Amino acid sequence: MTDQELLWEPSDDVIDASNLTRFTEWLRTHRGIRVDDYQQLWQWSIRDLEGFWGSLWEFFDINASAPPSAVLTDRTMPGATWFPGARLNYAEHVFRAADPERPALVAVDENGHRTDWSWAELRDRTAALAAHLRALGVRPGDRVVGYLPNIPHAVVAFLATASVGAVWSSCGQDFAATSVLDRFAQLEPVVLVTADGYLHGGRRQDRRSAIGDLRRGLPTLRETVLVDNLGLPYDLTGGTAGWDEATGGEAEPIFAPVPFDHPLWTLFSSGTTGRPKGIVHGHGGILLEHLKFTALHLDLRPADRFLWYTTTSWMVWNVLVSGLLTGATIVLYDGSPAHPRTGRLWQVADACEVSLLGVSAGYLLACEKNGVRPSADHKLAALRSVNSTGSPLPESGFWWVHDHVGATVPVVSVSGGTDMCSAFVGGAPWLPVRAGEIPAPCLGAAVAAWDEAGQPVLDQVGELVITEPMPSMPLHFWNDDGARYRDAYFGTYPGVWRQGDRITVASHGGVVVHGRSDATLNRMGVRLGSAEIYQAVESLPEVHEALVVGVEEPDGGYWMPMFVALAPDLRLDDALRARMADAIRTQASPRHVPDEIIQVPAVPHTLTGKRLEVPVKRILLGTPTVSAVDEGSVDRPELLALYAELAAERRGRGGRDQATPPRRNGSHS
Repeated sequence: MTDQELLWEPSDDVIDASNLTRFTEWLRTHRGIRVDDYQQLWQWSIRDLEGFWGSLWEFFDINASAPPSAVLTDRTMPGATWFPGARLNYAEHVFRAADPERPALVAVDENGHRTDWSWAELRDRTAALAAHLRALGVRPGDRVVGYLPNIPHAVVAFLATASVGAVWSSCGQDFAATSVLDRFAQLEPVVLVTADGYLHGGRRQDRRSAIGDLRRGLPTLRETVLVDNLGLPYDLTGGTAGWDEATGGEAEPIFAPVPFDHPLWTLFSSGTTGRPKGIVHGHGGILLEHLKFTALHLDLRPADRFLWYTTTSWMVWNVLVSGLLTGATIVLYDGSPAHPRTGRLWQVADACEVSLLGVSAGYLLACEKNGVRPSADHKLAALRSVNSTGSPLPESGFWWVHDHVGATVPVVSVSGGTDMCSAFVGGAPWLPVRAGEIPAPCLGAAVAAWDEAGQPVLDQVGELVITEPMPSMPLHFWNDDGARYRDAYFGTYPGVWRQGDRITVASHGGVVVHGRSDATLNRMGVRLGSAEIYQAVESLPEVHEALVVGVEEPDGGYWMPMFVALAPDLRLDDALRARMADAIRTQASPRHVPDEIIQVPAVPHTLTGKRLEVPVKRILLGTPTVSAVDEGSVDRPELLALYAELAAERRGRGGRDQATPPRRNGSHS
């Protein structure tokens, strides 16, 4: 790296005031461990797993009703055993950090309506809802699900569920009922917490019909708790309770002590290869991992205000809620980040005195392309850092933040996943920021880039692997005997976690993420499932089959085309395109609608009948066909030529930055 690419370096004051410095001073005093820089600390954290994770337990003063007999008894992946014998509760640690002088939550909606929730109100509502759940017979291990926008009620519902020891799962209301049922029906939930609707893009989205579909599709429900978010009339009879009824009672907080590996929540995969997989995380693993990430990496402190734009479907929401563990105030924004103008989030950050702002890389690029100038329009006096995730942030995005947010405000790109509900690589208050690069692997994350032979490589592209276990690795997949879990992460390199990202680990310690190496779609930082798109579009009689991929552009953009094989003698026109887009928007979500719909004669498959999503993506990225796929394993290899032709055409046009290409109404058929 050259000096010109260095954007920001921490001052001595930043380093001295950081939680990371407090932690290393604690290590020196209590453990006799001395480190001179972040690289030494990281190396120790992945070499001495028991020492590192055990020190976090003590440093953060984990409250356990029963102590662990050890830190780690088996390092085997999958199946590592952490803190056996310990009993604790995630939610209890949230309220340990309560500060009556500061709000716990600040909620802002698209219309600018703001509500501050005190720690006392959050505690009282959580305790009351937990008592209500217990009165319904909800017990540890039962499932409670939320179909909710990003509002305080979702935080209360999650914390109440965790208090009881039940298992939480949530989904944003932009998802259609069919997509939600694909997830929630697997869990057989006993309680649904939902809202009558939400605001987005200046429109009120009525979700009452979808709620009816969910109730009919979830026969195990004992009750539905309804939040009056839009003021729409709703029949609060027949197994439905209003929010005020469910949370209006008086109750003392009770936190069920559960084993370290007791399920806390179930997050769902994107559904690329079929029904979304339920990824189960435990109380103890998430507690330690999120304390580590929010306190040591994000450097959150009690006086901070923490906003990360998200929906309740995305694991970033779970990380945002965990900001409460540090005593920080979390800011919940419900609505479009770009309504009524692209710079809306900067306005919210300024008004709410946000000190740490998290957004998707796509949002920063949209700000850049639309001429947003936050530092000219807002004071942003409290803003200490900007974090970007969801997809790789190109160098131009780094420079845009530097030039138009502030040279003293670092923009830190982070990358992780739903799989561990945290980041593998990111920043730290000791580390400089360079354009186009993530500063380092996170503490405790044994990150490496491996080549196809399973050998670590530096300064060249490889597969992102984790070579040592972490406490927040999934306990299991829901309703899985272990086979799907092993195949998902350990099938390529036995005993080593493969994430499915292509990365370069630089010899100086920085990391560059190049994008997904599998077929998961990733639009604006939200992972999407192709299976849901297929289900919607292939329900149309005109559509025989479809293939959708996501292609990372050199400028940091993201192109998501859908290739469709139509019924005999049909040609694609604007009317049919509109019907396809409407079907996807209605049955999946607006985010699932592709950027371009292209007619093809047929969709290529493997000989076992699987659509060639990954090979087609690789071809569109410029990989030669012979390198992208073994043509002998393809049912109709001659079909691959049209994707190679399209890739060449796009390279010749300079990608999507050039004039919009002519619409393809069967030109490849």
